[in-house]
This record gives sequence, structure tokens and C-alpha cells, in this order.
Amino acid sequence: MLSSVEMCAGAGGQALGLETAGFGHEALIEIEPDYCKTLQFNRPHWNVLAQSLVDFSATKYKGIDLLAGGLPCPPFSKAGKQLGENDERNLFPEALRLVDECRPKAIMIENVRGFLDAVFEDYRGHLKKQLKKLGYEVDWRLLNASEFGVPQLRPRVVIVALKKDIASNFEWPAVTAHNPATVGETLYDLMAANGWLGVAKWREQANEIAPTIVGGSKKHGGPDLGPTRARKAWASLGVNGISIGDAAPERDFVGMPRLTTRMVARLQGFPDSWQFAGKKTIAYRQVGNAFPPPVAQAVATQIKSALNVTAKRHLSSVA
Repeated sequence: MLSSVEMCAGAGGQALGLETAGFGHEALIEIEPDYCKTLQFNRPHWNVLAQSLVDFSATKYKGIDLLAGGLPCPPFSKAGKQLGENDERNLFPEALRLVDECRPKAIMIENVRGFLDAVFEDYRGHLKKQLKKLGYEVDWRLLNASEFGVPQLRPRVVIVALKKDIASNFEWPAVTAHNPATVGETLYDLMAANGWLGVAKWREQANEIAPTIVGGSKKHGGPDLGPTRARKAWASLGVNGISIGDAAPERDFVGMPRLTTRMVARLQGFPDSWQFAGKKTIAYRQVGNAFPPPVAQAVATQIKSALNVTAKRHLSSVA
């Protein structure tokens, strides 16, 4: 099994994808206590470090196969002020420090679509230059979760950097041949859990994939499915996006149902067995901010393939 260290591990979306792709976890760094509880509950054997990335040193992990992470999105998000490198939440400098400390064979970083905006062209160039100095070839691509079987659009930028002798072996993952299931198809059994009589009609209305799920921030009030435009999109699918529900609709429920945290987690590509710690707001935030596991798995599988090809060539040359 290949080795990895994960920055800003969150609720484990990326970590799950890496695990499925064949990566073990030497360490997962996460500052939020409830997020750490989620990781520890679901995978007691993982080495979860409850601390800030700023305080973490990667020197003891020198030579690991993969350094991965979903760095904070607000510095580059259109929902914020897009302060980029001037935002105190920007952790790309810390990521570069960790790369220098542990010199992984490969790097995988997820961020929001806004990272590709023209306003950050100089900053992207700076990151590429810094990684090149450290011996890496860098590429990035905008991936939509729906192209990897996740029933949600969710465009995300994935940055992949590999050591120069490995980079030519990497290929971006191919997208799936078919569109994912609709919201109605995906959530039918969960919506029907309490015998709701209107569930069949609802499934017919919820006949598209989900809009991008929004996780919100600490400054945000309670859990909801996004701003006005997003709520309108959810309403067209027969979903009340004003808040998150505690349970599926009862038998005689009339109106638009709310999604539960479990339903949203399934739309994000989490397995139903994955449990989230904390009260409803914090649990939903963990789900909403996650990197869908199937997308992480698809990219990590390609990184693993590139690493394996290089290892085989090395063994062949030695022999």
C-alpha cells in the first residue's frame, strides 16, 4: 500500500477516496475538533492529528508517496472577497513548506473553481514556479463531480504535481460514460423511510442531478442549501432548501421535503456507513465542504498508476 499525509482532512471525503485507491494514511491533519471526531470514529486506526497546519511539521514523513489535501476555499471563492494570497486563511504557503519538508513523490490539492479566475493568474504562476524549484511538474484541471458518478454538479479544481521523473506517466482520469442518477433516484429509499405517500411523485419531480452543495462557514447561521439562486434550483427538484431536516417526511406529509444530513452525504458520494460527529449544523457543514470521495479516488488512482509505472521502470533498470 502506498503512503500519504493529508492536510486539512475535514470529514474524510478525500481520505476515503485515497483509501479506496490504495493509499494508506500516515497522518491526517485537521484543526476542527468535531471533524477529528468524525475521522476517528469511522477509522480508529487512522493517525488523526488535531492541530493547525501551521503548527505541523512533515519532516518525519520524508519520502512519502503522496501529500494531499483540500486547502481552505474562501480565499479563492466567488462567495467571498477573493483575497487570494492576502487572505489569512490561505494555506498554500504552508503546503509549499510541507512539500519542502517531506519531498513527496506526488502532490494532490483540491480547491474551488475560483482558483482558475483571471485575477489569480499571477498567483498560479507563482505556485507553479515554487513547485518547479522543488523538482515537480505541475498541472491542474477543473473536474465536475457528476462526471465521476456523483449525483451533483460540483466543479472543483484539482492540482496535481509529481516529481519530474514521474510526471510523464500521469494521465487525468477518464469521465464516466453515463450521467449519474438523479436526485430522486438517489434519495428515493431515504425519502420513503417513514412511509411518505408522496414519495413516488416527488421522485418524478426530482429528475435532475443536484446543484452544487454549499457547506457554509463558521460565520454562517444555520444549515441550508445555499443562497437564493441555489434554493430556487432545489425548489425545482421539489426540495425545500431553507434548512436541513432531522428525518424523512412522515406518511401524510404535504409540501416540499427537506434533505437530511444523511441524504446530503449520499449526494456528496459518501457511503451510508460514514457517520458525522456533532450537532446538525456542524455535521452538515462537514458534508457540504467535503471533496466527493469518488472524485478523489479517480485522481488518486491515476497518481498511483504513475507511481507504479515509475517503480517498475526503476526495478527493470536495476535488474
